[in-house]
Amino acid sequence: MQTRTQATREWVTYRQAEELSGLSRTTLWKLLSAGDIKAARVGRAVRINRRSLDGYLERAAEGL
Repeated sequence: MQTRTQATREWVTYRQAEELSGLSRTTLWKLLSAGDIKAARVGRAVRINRRSLDGYLERAAEGL
C-alpha cells in the first residue's frame, strides 16, 4: 500500500491555481496583470504565489 503525502507549496502552476481557486486561467492572468496577485517567472515557467491568491480570495469574499 502506497501512502501519498500532499505537500503545500507556496508557489503553484496556473493549473494548480485554477484547481485551488476555481478561477479560470484567463481570470488568473488578469489578476496578475492588475497586480492583485503575485507571480514569478523562472525561464518560461510562471509560478503563482499561493498566499497572494488566498489573500485575494479572502478580500473578495469580504466584499460580498
